[in-house]
Parts: sequence; structure tokens; C-alpha cells
Amino acid sequence: MPIRTHSGRARAAALATLAVAAGVLAAAPAAASAATGPAALSAPPARAVAASGPAFLAPGQLPPHPSSPWYAGPVTNGTPDPLPFCVGQALPGATSQYREFWTELDTGATQVTVVERDTARARSLAALWNKAIRECADRTEQEDPDVTAEWRGYGKLAVEEGARVQGVHLERTGGASDVHLFAVGRDGRTVTVVRWGQMGTFDDAPVRAFKNTTRTAVNKLW
Repeated sequence: MPIRTHSGRARAAALATLAVAAGVLAAAPAAASAATGPAALSAPPARAVAASGPAFLAPGQLPPHPSSPWYAGPVTNGTPDPLPFCVGQALPGATSQYREFWTELDTGATQVTVVERDTARARSLAALWNKAIRECADRTEQEDPDVTAEWRGYGKLAVEEGARVQGVHLERTGGASDVHLFAVGRDGRTVTVVRWGQMGTFDDAPVRAFKNTTRTAVNKLW
């Protein structure tokens, strides 16, 4: 499927540099929106641990890192703090569960899953998340003239009720660069979004492996 691209100029007011240690690439929300970018990798503290719900990815089901294993926190009720880049503002915190993943280097990931009251609401949530990701490059550029952002669409996957994979690359005036892959998938009234990110460009993004991760994540839903 042809890759579509879009570029512009972006705001990463809270986009901090990636550091080694644990977790999730994200940054504080800008102007109370949840557009966040990569931040220091540190082992995320667990909050209210979920007792039950859809199954989440295991560390070994993420795209392999060339020089580090993946680690994971517990499945937790609520939303990650800080909120995930691109989709944070669209997360329904009261009904969410999430799990954060990290490596020993500069790569991290987050999965957030929501069980909606019915399939119509789940369909709407999936559309909202996909729209937030599609518009993330433009939105980030509009908020910060020192950042250039680019979006790419990697197409749909035929798994359960379907999944879509997208990517966003950010480059700062000083030369720092990071890339994120996103997948939104649905099975009935359950929706999940997976975000993977690291320092680098689109050339460094493991798109094929991330699509396999996406299929696994959606197949685990109920």
C-alpha cells in the first residue's frame, strides 16, 4: 500500500529528550491538551492495578530491539501519566486500562485499552483516536515553530473489526529527532491503541514488526 506523507511545523513545548531508564516516550501535555512527545525513560510507577479486563501485550510481543530486551509495568486502571503523544487528549480516563513498556536504551511503548458500552461507541472511539493521530503532525507544528512534524499512513490490517497503523516523525531545530508508530484496533466494543517510539527517523521505524504487534494486540481483545 502506498505510503502517504504530510509535513508541517510543530509544537513540542513539552517534548523532552529521550533518556535511558525505563518507560514511556511521552511528555507533559501542552496547554492542557494531551499532545505529548518523548521524555525521559524511567520505570513508571504503578497506580490502581486492574483486576480484570482484556489481555494486553507481553514485552516479547513488541518489535524486537537490537540490543535490549523489553520490560513492562503492570496493567493499570486509568490513563498513563504523562499522557501518550498524539492520542492523550482523546483518552477516556475513567474507563481506560493501560500498560507501559520500555527498553534499556531509547525505545518505549504504551498500550491503552477501553471497553465501551456498545459497538457503536467503540467504533466512534476508534475513529476519534485515528483522527487524533492523523492530525497530530499539523497540530504539533501549529503549537511550536521550532519543530517540524511529518505524518505517514501505513494502511489498514484485516484483524477482528480492523486496525490502522500510522506514524509521526518530529525534528527539532537543534537537530533532535524521534519517530513514533501508532496502531488503533477494535474487537466488538473493545478498542486499543498502541504507541511505539524512539529516537530516529521513519527509516528507523520497524513498521513490519509493528504490524505484527498490532495483530497480536487486537487478537487479544474481547
